[in-house]
Amino acid sequence: MSVIWISLIILAGVGLVTSVVLFVVSKFFVVEQDPRIGQIEKLLPGANCGGCGFPGCSAFAAAAVEKGSLQGMACNACSSEKLSAIAAVLGKEAVPVEPKVAVLRCNGTCSNRPAVAVYQGVRRCSVANIAGAGESMCSYGCFGFGDCAAACKFGAVTICPETGIATIDPCKCTGCGACATACPRGIISLMPKTKPDKRYWVACSNKEKGAIAKRSCAVACIGCGKCEKVCSFGAISVTDNLALIDPAKCFQCGKCLDECPTKAIQRYDIQNV
Repeated sequence: MSVIWISLIILAGVGLVTSVVLFVVSKFFVVEQDPRIGQIEKLLPGANCGGCGFPGCSAFAAAAVEKGSLQGMACNACSSEKLSAIAAVLGKEAVPVEPKVAVLRCNGTCSNRPAVAVYQGVRRCSVANIAGAGESMCSYGCFGFGDCAAACKFGAVTICPETGIATIDPCKCTGCGACATACPRGIISLMPKTKPDKRYWVACSNKEKGAIAKRSCAVACIGCGKCEKVCSFGAISVTDNLALIDPAKCFQCGKCLDECPTKAIQRYDIQNV
């Protein structure tokens, strides 16, 4: 018998023995998975966005089963009905989670914040942030390179070619928070999505003094405090030259919107969101 045939027989024998060993191991050493993990995973959106703080939906489901409840855990991309169903699988009652929507705290569009340099590095926000580089004078605003858009699994975030910054569609946004996590400058925030139908926020993150901020961007918050003074509900505070609106205290009267001299405050209607 030739050497080639002997080699083939030996390889076939080794393969057969290995297959038998693997089969036996799979039968006798298999780790049974709690069936509730699969049930919960089917109820989750399946986007594996990571907004919940876990690597994916499967990890979230496993953690929920191990913990035995959803306390301290949240999937903002899930509807209240789905969360109730997940809680029922665990034999618990769901804790109501207020739906949220992401907003960009920057309005540094191409026209509001003209480019003063040409960035030729890797076009990723995280890389540009490490390098401390951008194409405008503002070191707080949106890079416009799309890390947030890449992180969004629901198609809610895009980079507008006309404005050069991120645009968030509140109708598609699930409030998972993946975009906020991906933004290296931390200028994406989550706001309550429930009624009342209007939401106000300061579309600026620049903490420089007024004159410097205004030179960087035409619609920057200059920390003048006019919005804070006109608010009758104590919803606005100015810290580090930057105004912030507390959505829990805001009654959507709109006085701040009219009072802001740079139009840094924005509003969106969420009646149909």
